[in-house]
Amino acid sequence: MSIPFDYETLRVIWWLLLGVLLIGFVVMDGFDLGVAALLLFVARNDTERRVAINTIGPVWEGNQVWLILGAGAVFAAWPMVYAAAFSGFYIALFLVLAALILRPVGFEFRAKFPNPLWRAIWDAALFAGGVVPTIVFGVAFGNLLQGVPLRIDGDLRLFYDGSGLFELLNPFGLMCGLVCAAMITTHGAIWLTGKAEGRVAERARAYVRLGATATVVLFALAGLWVAYGIDGYAITGAIAHDGPSNPLLKTVARAPGQWLANYRGYHWMMLAPALGLIGPPLALAATAVRRPGLAFICSGLGIFGIIATAGVSMFPFLMPSDIAPNASLTVWDASSSRLTLFVMLVSTLLILPVVLIYTGIVYRALRGPVTPQQVESGSTHLY
Repeated sequence: MSIPFDYETLRVIWWLLLGVLLIGFVVMDGFDLGVAALLLFVARNDTERRVAINTIGPVWEGNQVWLILGAGAVFAAWPMVYAAAFSGFYIALFLVLAALILRPVGFEFRAKFPNPLWRAIWDAALFAGGVVPTIVFGVAFGNLLQGVPLRIDGDLRLFYDGSGLFELLNPFGLMCGLVCAAMITTHGAIWLTGKAEGRVAERARAYVRLGATATVVLFALAGLWVAYGIDGYAITGAIAHDGPSNPLLKTVARAPGQWLANYRGYHWMMLAPALGLIGPPLALAATAVRRPGLAFICSGLGIFGIIATAGVSMFPFLMPSDIAPNASLTVWDASSSRLTLFVMLVSTLLILPVVLIYTGIVYRALRGPVTPQQVESGSTHLY
């Protein structure tokens, strides 16, 4: 079979696609996680909470396709990363899965009985289903930037020597968790300003102000922490970009400030942190002039910038090891075969447009605000 791309190019393409799918998940599924995290604060009575829930009720399932695509991409394109992550972060990922299960259960069960205590319990479950995944995803990124206790033996068997969940909850990991929480709750608040009406939308505007400010401040502090308080990783020996996927064939060293090296060599990468810093204020300004659509786009640009900052800072590392740096997993030595990457690329190019078209149709069909009068009549809303 003739493959039109060389191995190096395919590896870079899949690194980019992984970033696209991750950003797509945070932008598209992030706002309904943010709405769930804000549910107990922007809505004070049952009608208001039904308004908030019905802004995301028809679309959250479709949004989770991005999470499935991202997990599938890691499994197919970066199997060693998948194996290491789902072994080392097992408890954390199980916690995320349990929290995500609360979302569909909470939506469906909450509407079964009008009892206030019953609905309050499921409102709390929905809140947990929004907060827990948001923080854990950020904590995971924080630990990747620091390096994880990963080693590989001579038979290329991966071993994770960490002690579990509480090891991940270190100060910098928690800082990144707060960055992610601020970013996603801001995104959810912006969604509510455009999709809800009445007091819910007004309260959401106040949380946009708080969240956008917190996102910028926390992101800047995390950046300074990375620059001056965390050792980065660098490949110090020769490495074949089109060579076999064997992480032990390279030499890696740790050095202070090394995560800034890519910015010194490629100045255009500064666009990523710049977007992360200016996106939230632009979203706040658009919210202030009652332009929720523009605010949502600006918030998405901020999300793109924050996630892309982590990606370009670490490139070509995907999962650095702090106990055996030479065993760190990189773009050049942790991928599937060239044929697998090509077949997956063709499949993605066929499937992703379908997802985008379907998403566009759904959002167009469901456009328009949700009002208290609509949810009380029960004619067009399920929850």
